[in-house]
Amino acid sequence: MTRLNLALHGAEKAVNFAQGFPDFNPDPRILDAAARALRDGYNQYATTWGAPQLRTAIARKQSAAWGRQVDPETEVTVSCGATEAMIAAMLAVVDPEDEVIVFEPFYENYGPDCIISGAVPRYVALRPPDWTIDFDELREAFSDKTRAIVVNTPHNPTGKVYSKAELELIAQLCLEHDAIAITDEIYEHLVYRGRHLSMATLPGMAERTITISGASKTYSVTGWRVGWLIAPPTLTAGIRKVHDFLTVGAAHPLQIAIAEALELPPSFYVELLGDYHERRDAIIAGLEECGFEVAAPDGAYYVMAGIDSFGADDDVAFARRLIEEAAVATVPASSFYHDPALGRGHVRFSFPKRLATIERGLAALRSMRRP
Repeated sequence: MTRLNLALHGAEKAVNFAQGFPDFNPDPRILDAAARALRDGYNQYATTWGAPQLRTAIARKQSAAWGRQVDPETEVTVSCGATEAMIAAMLAVVDPEDEVIVFEPFYENYGPDCIISGAVPRYVALRPPDWTIDFDELREAFSDKTRAIVVNTPHNPTGKVYSKAELELIAQLCLEHDAIAITDEIYEHLVYRGRHLSMATLPGMAERTITISGASKTYSVTGWRVGWLIAPPTLTAGIRKVHDFLTVGAAHPLQIAIAEALELPPSFYVELLGDYHERRDAIIAGLEECGFEVAAPDGAYYVMAGIDSFGADDDVAFARRLIEEAAVATVPASSFYHDPALGRGHVRFSFPKRLATIERGLAALRSMRRP
């Protein structure tokens, strides 16, 4: 959708609400840290599972958040983004013919990661408009073949923040079926309502949870590709082997810069959330005015917008229409489902953009022809 929009309208006119990356610069302190790392000689391979400085910073930050000690030597692995972290985790812990439970809609790599790993994905739907879990459906998805479940909170593409009750049920089922939880928590600092709870902090789950996060979203450096996994030592050993053969390692100077970013003061995270809260409110109000059916997301930086009021029943065709008539790129929601029919009524808007960009896109949408 991004490429189509640019091809039809050019960079000056096209508005990219499709891809989840900022159109603004990272904090200057992070850029300065990267420049220093380049000059200071961090230009050759780091330790394949992560520069010690970064693993230490990750462990220190997560130890404070979780209230227990995380060991940088045996529990932390640095990867080329959270996306590589997920496939490394899957390949390390899942055997062919195992089953992996995936909530849908899902970040588009989860299903293919299961298939690449030789696993059988079992999909459990989150139900709009509140993206709730049918607990009976979830229980039925677990069996003696279940090896893992993928939990993404805050959630892409819906902005759902899993409740404590939901996570406790997932934990209970993992314990009953001896399954591993693989959690993608890349949006952990973008929670507008409620609070972020890590699965690894629930009773009995530290020993069976692989927690994935990274620098991309929090520090506005999606192109740096620095992510990480925190897992018990028995799982970390396998993850590191797989990671080594997948990518060897993330860029050394950028790892050093992110180690510094992880030491930024609490005010950085307060300002980050405040800025995103303002962007969220702006795009929600504007989309409602344009006639989309929307609910404010509780976390992350996406909005799943219903398109029924436009007389649309095909999300892909409607997304193309948005490009043709308004030069606005979105993502058809069907791409987040194993059964595309489940997503035909929505498109996803991404709002890590300057307020001026958001308003420019909304102005273009207001000009669209209505049925």
